[in-house]
Amino acid sequence: MNVAETDRLRVRWLEPSDVDFVFALVNDPSWIRYIGDKHVRTRGDALRYLESGPMAMYARVGFGLYLVELKHTGEPMGICGLIKREAVEDVDLGFAFLPAFRGRGHAFESASAVMAYGRNVLGLSRIVAILSQDNHRSSVLLERLGFRPAGTTRLQPDHEELRLYEA
Repeated sequence: MNVAETDRLRVRWLEPSDVDFVFALVNDPSWIRYIGDKHVRTRGDALRYLESGPMAMYARVGFGLYLVELKHTGEPMGICGLIKREAVEDVDLGFAFLPAFRGRGHAFESASAVMAYGRNVLGLSRIVAILSQDNHRSSVLLERLGFRPAGTTRLQPDHEELRLYEA
C-alpha cells in the first residue's frame, strides 16, 4: 500500500518480499549503533522482524515503518515511518537509510511526506522523535523538519537515556 509519493520517492508499506533489503538495513553499522542490534542474522530472522515489527504494527494501529524507494526504479533505499511504542505517549517518527543513499536529501523528503501523512490522513496533532545522545546527524535533520528538543526519555527503565524531540 502506497502512503506517499514525492517527485523522487515512493513511500509504501513493507512486505515480505522486502526481506533482503531489511536484512541489509538492520545489519548496517549505523543502524546497530543508533537503533540497536535486532539480532537479525538470517533471511528468516529478517522475515520474522518484518512480521512481528512493522507488519504487526500495521495490523494493530494502521501505520508503522514504511519502505522508501526510488520512484523511477523501485530500488529500496531506507525506511521512514510512524511508530507507536508502549513506552512513548505520542507517535514517533523513525528513519534509517542505507549508506549509499545518505546525504542526498532522501530522509528529509520522505520524513516530510510521512509527517504530512500523519497529520492530514491519520489526524496526529503531535509527533515526537527519539534518538541516541550522540546521533547528531539525525538531530540536525529533525530540526530542519521543525522538531524542537523536549527533554529526554527511556524506552525501558534500565535502558539508555534518549533525546526527545517534538513537532
